[in-house]
Amino acid sequence: MACALGIEGSANKIGVGIIKDGQVLANVRKTYITPPGEGFLPKETARHHREQILSLIKSALKEANLNSSDLDVICYTKGPGMAPPLLVGATVARTLSLLRSKPLIGVNHCIGHIEMGRLITGAHNPIVLYVSGGNTQVIAYSNK
Repeated sequence: MACALGIEGSANKIGVGIIKDGQVLANVRKTYITPPGEGFLPKETARHHREQILSLIKSALKEANLNSSDLDVICYTKGPGMAPPLLVGATVARTLSLLRSKPLIGVNHCIGHIEMGRLITGAHNPIVLYVSGGNTQVIAYSNK
């Protein structure tokens, strides 16, 4: 199985995960927190993500006891989400992919939640109630 590094930054949380052979080796994240009642704006959230992403990648690699050369694929959230924060993750993922000559895979945020749930629970064909931010869906695979 492949060793994958994934970057998720579709909203106010930026995270880096590493999975190898079906095992989660690292799952580090930082959350952009605003004063009560202010909410988070895309521009400020993206700034937070830019300030955190490199240290998160280093932390994830250290926690997984890997080097970037050990990675087989780089993944990132391509949406849905707020465009400026998503672009931070996409740009960093693309840069890593080019620097290390690794494949780059864009992942739908909703499908990522479902697939991680399948991996962790061992469910083969779940029907999922997905509630996240502005997205609420009942999702099932039609050809699985």
